[in-house]
Amino acid sequence: MAMRQTPLTCSGHTRPVVDLAFSGITPYGYFLISACKDGKPMLRQGDTGDWIGTFLGHKGAVWGATLNKEATKAATAAADFSAKVWDAVTGDEILTLAHKHIVKSVNFTQDSNNLLTGGQDKILRIYDLGKPEAEPQEITGHTSAIKKALWCNDDKQILSAADDKTVRLWDRTSMEVVKSMPFDSSVSSMEYIPDGEVLVITYGKTIGFYNALSLDLIKTVDAPASINSASLHPDKDFLVAAGDDFKLYKFDYNTKEELESYKGHFGPVHCVRFSPDGELYASGSEDGTLRLWQTAVGKTYGLWKCVLPEELVSENSDALYCTTAPEIKA
Repeated sequence: MAMRQTPLTCSGHTRPVVDLAFSGITPYGYFLISACKDGKPMLRQGDTGDWIGTFLGHKGAVWGATLNKEATKAATAAADFSAKVWDAVTGDEILTLAHKHIVKSVNFTQDSNNLLTGGQDKILRIYDLGKPEAEPQEITGHTSAIKKALWCNDDKQILSAADDKTVRLWDRTSMEVVKSMPFDSSVSSMEYIPDGEVLVITYGKTIGFYNALSLDLIKTVDAPASINSASLHPDKDFLVAAGDDFKLYKFDYNTKEELESYKGHFGPVHCVRFSPDGELYASGSEDGTLRLWQTAVGKTYGLWKCVLPEELVSENSDALYCTTAPEIKA
């Protein structure tokens, strides 16, 4: 009997979910933050999707959200021309960083002392969170709005993707561009994997994998639909991708073969990410929900419980089915 993927649905947002991010694994498990056009980013327990709290303070759509590794701090990027830094334990706002235009991306350094932002005004900014009153360092060069900006190479370099159809690698010290990579179409998403320095870029129906230090192409995987986001499993054996056709696709990273596709959302999927332990992946959609999907269907993990139904168990049957709580209310 084939086992069915049963995603956990996390409700609570009232508008499209446009970004999500996991923390690292902490003594309290790992955590998930979501950015939504309702202006109210939410924190959840990562393995169950259980709602922990909502960060209240933005006055416009939130386009980007991130957690530091320890899940003690959160940062958000919003349409109210600000980025905010939050205490992720209490939910209190720590800082508001005023910008001149809509902010789309936020990313902490590994030590959580600096925040990188990018957005509609085409400028990358580095804030020293220990000196919030100081002016940020600014890096210019992109000719259109910045979609995503990430630290890489032990925070010595920065990767940025913009609507000018380029991905650029910058040196943090000189603040000069090291390499610029042009694309035929606008880059829809970017994920950086520190282990092995892998950069995952989506554009059109293509998922591209690059060496993050050289920007040399490793491989591309073609998907059946226009892709908005993709994520590589921590063990680098699978990747998941999702986009405009409401589906999530799982591919074998080595053979590029499509292994599975799942429909659960009722609108385009804007973001997808593997959890830090690789046991699940989370997706966020135009339909206002997050969904959590098992990497290995049929495993007891989080809220997924695998039981042996009495009527199916016989000496030569190892059929399993999964029971799960289908919806998590916020």
